[in-house]
Amino acid sequence: MANEKQTFQTSINELEEIVQVLEIGEVPLEDAIELYKKGMKLSKFCHDQLTKAEEQLVSIMDESGKEKPFEPTGEEGNKQ
Repeated sequence: MANEKQTFQTSINELEEIVQVLEIGEVPLEDAIELYKKGMKLSKFCHDQLTKAEEQLVSIMDESGKEKPFEPTGEEGNKQ
């Protein structure tokens, strides 16, 4: 996987495979620990990708066409 570009989908697929192997429970302890570590790295990568996507989606365009952060109005207690 050194030459492959890591993507969200390939990471999710690999993470699912690791979970399946660990759920079966027929892997030596040392291998299980390595799989767990790899799974945690993949999980962090996926979480970071989702956070980046959310940051991109939670923005709006103003009247001049410039992107600005979305700030919801009308929260409880702030209604006028």
